[in-house]
Amino acid sequence: MGFLSPTAAVSRYRVEGRIDGPLIERVREGLTRYAIDEIDNAEPEKAVGWTRFEEPFHPDFGDSGFAVGDLFVFSLRIDKKAIPPKVVKKQLAMEIARRKLESGRDFLSRSEKKTIRDHVLNVLSLRIPATPNVYDLLWRYDEGEVWFFSTQKGANEELESLFARSFDLTLVRLFPYTLAELGCELSHAERDALGGLTPSSFAE
Repeated sequence: MGFLSPTAAVSRYRVEGRIDGPLIERVREGLTRYAIDEIDNAEPEKAVGWTRFEEPFHPDFGDSGFAVGDLFVFSLRIDKKAIPPKVVKKQLAMEIARRKLESGRDFLSRSEKKTIRDHVLNVLSLRIPATPNVYDLLWRYDEGEVWFFSTQKGANEELESLFARSFDLTLVRLFPYTLAELGCELSHAERDALGGLTPSSFAE
C-alpha cells in the first residue's frame, strides 16, 4: 500500500538526530548498503531492505531519484517465502519412502527424519519464489518527520530497526501520548498524569 493508493493507512514518526556530512550522499549510502536482496533462488526465507518507490523490483539508488523536492521518497520491501504445509508433507513423505527403499529398512530414526525434513525445506526454499510486500515512505528531513504507509506491527518494527541501521537515526512513533509529550510543554505533574493514563473502552 502506498500514498498513491485511493485509500492508505499511515504511521507518522518523529526523527531523532541529524545526518552529518553531505545529506543526499549519506542517504544514498544508507539506502544502497541496506537495499533488498533477492532471495528467489537462495535459501533465506525472508529478506528486508530498501527499494525504489517508482521501481520496487529494481533497487538501484545510483541516481538521486529518491530526492523529490525537499522530500526523500523510497520504499521498504519485505519478501517472505511461504511454503504450503501440504507441499512439505508430500515431499517429506516421498523422500522418507525413498530413503527407506535405499536402506532396505522399514523405519527411520527421529534424527534421520529431522535431517530429511531440513533437506526438503531447503530444496523447496530454492524452488519457491518469495512474496514481496512494498510499503512507501516519505521523509521530510527538514521537519524531522517520516510518513510510513502501513500500520502493520511487523512492518513498522522492521522499518524502525532498518532505519536506525541505515542512517544512525531513531524513529519515534507519533500517536496521542507521544504527541502530547513531545509537542506540549508539560510540567512534571502533568507528565506523571500523562504516563498514568489508560485507554477507555466505549463499548458496552
